[in-house]
Amino acid sequence: MTIIQNSTVIQMPVGDVYTFLSDLNNHEQLMPDNIYNWSSSADEAQFTIKNMAKLALKINQRVENKELTCVPTNDTPFEVSLHWKVEEAGEGQTKATFIIEAQLNMMMKMMASGPLQKLVDHQVARLKEVLG
Repeated sequence: MTIIQNSTVIQMPVGDVYTFLSDLNNHEQLMPDNIYNWSSSADEAQFTIKNMAKLALKINQRVENKELTCVPTNDTPFEVSLHWKVEEAGEGQTKATFIIEAQLNMMMKMMASGPLQKLVDHQVARLKEVLG
């Protein structure tokens, strides 16, 4: 299992950060420029990654003010899950961690690790920008 992650501290209470992340409609704001054809509801999102593939995700687990997990709803080239974890990082502050867990063989790991790390880094940075 390959685990790719990054964290940031946001100057907002855990509940506010969790509420934002638990609605997939808000995740469009976190996506890089190579994502288009976005459509979403609170629990599901569909989008296209430029020059790659269409992807559909759904939230399959919520632990209020702690964690949410998204999994693909369609076939993917490898097993993958996306996790956002939030925890208090001092008064009125939240540490938000984005984790991608992927079942990658050696060849896929060489090809996909870099782009997946860029995605994680981008989303964590955008979360901090959007939520201030």
